[in-house]
Amino acid sequence: MNLEDKLFLDRYVVDEIPHLRIINLDKCAICKKQQCLYTCPAQCYKLEEGRVVVSYEGCLECGTCRIICDEYKNIEWKYPRGGFGICYKYG
Repeated sequence: MNLEDKLFLDRYVVDEIPHLRIINLDKCAICKKQQCLYTCPAQCYKLEEGRVVVSYEGCLECGTCRIICDEYKNIEWKYPRGGFGICYKYG
């Protein structure tokens, strides 16, 4: 079973207010490691047209991104508001 199949088993209640965001896009542009692109288990971070973008809608709420962005501390992460976020169906 691949990652997409496993994530399909979960349910998301997406809030219109993001619980996850990049604080300063210019800092991401100078970041040499860009670890968020490779460590997010849900692959919420992508490189589009040379810029790091985040899609909070599929976030697993693990907090990996806020820990891994240790050089610039450029990710604002908090739990979604009550009633929103991921609902794990199995496990």
